Amino acid sequence: MELRTLRYFVAVAEELHFGRAAARLHMSQPPLSRAIGRLETEFGAALFDRSPAGVTLTAVGAVLLDEARALLDRADLVRLRVAAAAGAATITVGILGDSTDPGATRLARAYHRRHPRVEVRIRETDLTDPTCGLRAGLVDVALTRGPFDETGLTVHALRPDPVGVLLRTDDPLARRDRLKLADLADRRWFRFPEGTDPIWQSYWNGGEPREGPVVRAIQECRQAVLWNGTVGMAPLSYAPVEELTVVPLADMEPTRVVAAWNKGDTNPLIRSFVEIATAAYRD
Repeated sequence: MELRTLRYFVAVAEELHFGRAAARLHMSQPPLSRAIGRLETEFGAALFDRSPAGVTLTAVGAVLLDEARALLDRADLVRLRVAAAAGAATITVGILGDSTDPGATRLARAYHRRHPRVEVRIRETDLTDPTCGLRAGLVDVALTRGPFDETGLTVHALRPDPVGVLLRTDDPLARRDRLKLADLADRRWFRFPEGTDPIWQSYWNGGEPREGPVVRAIQECRQAVLWNGTVGMAPLSYAPVEELTVVPLADMEPTRVVAAWNKGDTNPLIRSFVEIATAAYRD
């Protein structure tokens, strides 16, 4: 019984679908089916009930799933401790735009306390890719905001953030306590470039096609508002520069601060990152 085969089994048990499990494991389906078949032969019992309606765990499979998860967690911890002792443990964290959020600061401190010998590499990205390079393999985990296309990713919510409109302080609308999207119908908005995740683009444009300057970074958003009187959405937790303010939007759902990683990635440093982030953003 190999750890690799147990990882295959856990993937099938969690997906309850050989095709989806194969995609998650980045392999084709026939060798996955053969590996599960060998495991069933080794245990002398069926691990899955297979039918045209789908795949379900047998009683034996349910027992193995609990034991396999515990064994794989232990193996990951051994790997992590040995790598850290050798000074070779690293994790690359993608951060979207502005990294001054107090939650991110608490997370950095807490992660360093928990893993003082792990090297954390930060890749701060612009607003055109809310996954911070996850799909391209540029980062291990992203500290970002939703909503965006979550295909192939695991996304864990850390905190809801109400949103508002970013305005110049001398804008007539800046004197209002609250605004609605209809109040901004005739205004120019900052927009993201062609090819930006459409779910992300639609949310930050209030669900409507907009006209206005194209921006890639938070600083460019600020400058578009300062220089041109452009408007756009921003979290209420966002600390604007002098001459800018954020007025709450009454008819927009909050954005979410999230941690995201590639589905099926079992790196224990990611799991620890998410646990620590959950506590840091709860505080």
